Amino acid sequence: MNTLSLQVSWAIAIGFLFSPLSIQAEPATKPANTLAQQAKEVATLLIGKMDTSAQAIANSKAPNVQMTTCRIGLFTNAEPQSIFLYQEQAMSTSLDKPYRQRFLQISPSPLSQSVRSRSFKPTDPTRWSGFCNVTPSLERTVNLSDLGTPICNVFLKQVGTGYLGNTPPDGCPANIRGAIRITNHIELSLAGMNTWDRGFDAQGKQVWGAKTESYQFRRKEVRDKF
Repeated sequence: MNTLSLQVSWAIAIGFLFSPLSIQAEPATKPANTLAQQAKEVATLLIGKMDTSAQAIANSKAPNVQMTTCRIGLFTNAEPQSIFLYQEQAMSTSLDKPYRQRFLQISPSPLSQSVRSRSFKPTDPTRWSGFCNVTPSLERTVNLSDLGTPICNVFLKQVGTGYLGNTPPDGCPANIRGAIRITNHIELSLAGMNTWDRGFDAQGKQVWGAKTESYQFRRKEVRDKF
């Protein structure tokens, strides 16, 4: 995984941040969604465009990053309950040069009673740059082999109207900028997404990633609604 290359720790307070109130509790009488329904909701919340422009405005040291996510199809899909996405991140001033690209498999995880987001590192990232711009969306179809190598899982649990997700307790193996292990905590809601990407070296020292503040992506555009 080409892990998020943002090495600035942000200690700012801006409006429109995630808070305990941003993921609202559902009425107690409402039946719980099935895991398959939750997987569709997670995919829907991820799809579209988000950026960190609000943080960049509030803090001149915070970069303005855009995250673009779209649904894709597989020519052969042996897992009908899975939803496949393509996601890329780029500086807002260089949208044609993404620095992070990955495929995501969103699926129910009965064992953990959550939704699993499995990320894949494409074998040829440059081939997929701007893939979400391909229209019509039915043409965004790939082979199973195009997904590349599975590298990390995040398990998301429904909390009211949003989802909270984490990597496994020990994180995921990595070899990125001095880190041999990465962890992430995700807060996903209608407003956007907060991520706590962190990389750790062999001694367990954090060498990059979020420190006092998360990376705060706010929704700009919704695409490919289910």
